Amino acid sequence: MGTGGEIPEVPGRPDERDRPRVGVDEWVANVEDRREQRAGIAGLARRIDDLVPPWALLVLFAVVAASLPLWMGRGDLFAYGIFTLIYVLLGLGLNVVVGYAGLLDLGYVALFGFGAYFYALLSSEQYGIHWPSAVSIPVVVVSTALLGLVLGIPSRRLLGDYLAIVTLFFGQAFVVFVNAANPTVRGKGLTGGPNGIADVDPNDLFGYELTTRRQQYWFILAVVLLVLIGLHFLSESRTGRAWRALREDPLAAEAMSIPVNRLKLMAFAFGAGIAGLTGCMFAAVLTAVTSGNFGLPILITIYAVVILGGIGSLTGVVIGAIVINVSFQFLAPENPQDNARILFYAVIVLLLVLSMRPWWRLAAVLGGTLVFGLVAHTLAGAISSSWTAGAVVEGGRFAGVISDWVIIPAGHDHFANIAYIALVVSILALTRVRGWWRTAMLVPTVYLAAIVWETSFVEEPAVARWILFGTLLVFLMTVRPQGLLGTPRVEIV
Repeated sequence: MGTGGEIPEVPGRPDERDRPRVGVDEWVANVEDRREQRAGIAGLARRIDDLVPPWALLVLFAVVAASLPLWMGRGDLFAYGIFTLIYVLLGLGLNVVVGYAGLLDLGYVALFGFGAYFYALLSSEQYGIHWPSAVSIPVVVVSTALLGLVLGIPSRRLLGDYLAIVTLFFGQAFVVFVNAANPTVRGKGLTGGPNGIADVDPNDLFGYELTTRRQQYWFILAVVLLVLIGLHFLSESRTGRAWRALREDPLAAEAMSIPVNRLKLMAFAFGAGIAGLTGCMFAAVLTAVTSGNFGLPILITIYAVVILGGIGSLTGVVIGAIVINVSFQFLAPENPQDNARILFYAVIVLLLVLSMRPWWRLAAVLGGTLVFGLVAHTLAGAISSSWTAGAVVEGGRFAGVISDWVIIPAGHDHFANIAYIALVVSILALTRVRGWWRTAMLVPTVYLAAIVWETSFVEEPAVARWILFGTLLVFLMTVRPQGLLGTPRVEIV
């Protein structure tokens, strides 16, 4: 009782949303959210992956992949076929460490490089050692697995970002060692320095050298199929289930008597062994190894393969490798710039299709962008002909349409930089608005993206492909963090 007979105010009941829901199964309560995750293209792919048995997917992949040399030329088979299989193997090895065990390993590419260099030392003219593949490959795989075991020792005490820093240091130290630090053995450089090691022996089967692209492709395909089969059974075993438990919650896994430290070391060893095996395939196909093949770009590409397909999914790794390598080759510098232009606008449309509902709002944005561009181009030309007199990079009929729609000035040197800054500001503004404001702002944002592309990036496909894939990965991680076929992590609230 307060002074003057006043009754003290009794606090009201807390909001139901702020209270723990005792007796409520969160998994059941969130069923609608999970249904939304299974909608669209990603949901369709996920349902197909769930319904079709693994052996059927493997047979389908094997049949289609084995037929490529029958209708694909030698150059295309090397660029699109062999390199895709190399990315698949690299993605499968990284998937063991990151996807199964949940350990952030940024030194994985060094293990790939170690396998390639070790195979080159055992089977090349560097020291006159020419071990057959049946001997050198097992030695390299076991040695790389042991190195991965040593690299995994810090994971006993380090997790997350701290483990990533340690492994990243190992990866960079490897590149420095093979490139700059070049100790000599019997008068010859151990790694060959920046020039690397040349005249590496190709793979052989019982003394028969695999020298043609077809033979090399079929051999690597057989290796990929064996690794896929082995990882599938490993994933379904007690070890695979224990790895997934470790990935979700290491403390809970340890409380349930799961040998966490031993599982971490096993994951590093298995992933490293696959990386070493891939290094053998890579060195034998190229018949040379250099330090430039094992830098940061290849690490980013491997992670993109795993993230795009879905962390923890074998099928996703295969799909991610196919999409990324085919797109990279599509944007190769020797290809016409029109390939880059077509892919850029296809990605823009794809992002809009995946992110916008209902469909009439998508139609409004696309139609509004076309009209907005025509009006802006007309007004710019009316102000001064120099604003629309810029040269358009040739690339078929599409280039003619672009010249009548996108503002490409001549003599205005700072226009491209100003447009780039405006695009960044517009994208940041999009994250702060909702509803019709966002729909309206999408129109000038998409048009600014077209201007920046045509004035800055269309002539640089090597830069453009990283920009495109960076955009795709950011969008994918925002909309579907687990990737196309990955399993979302379980979080207990």
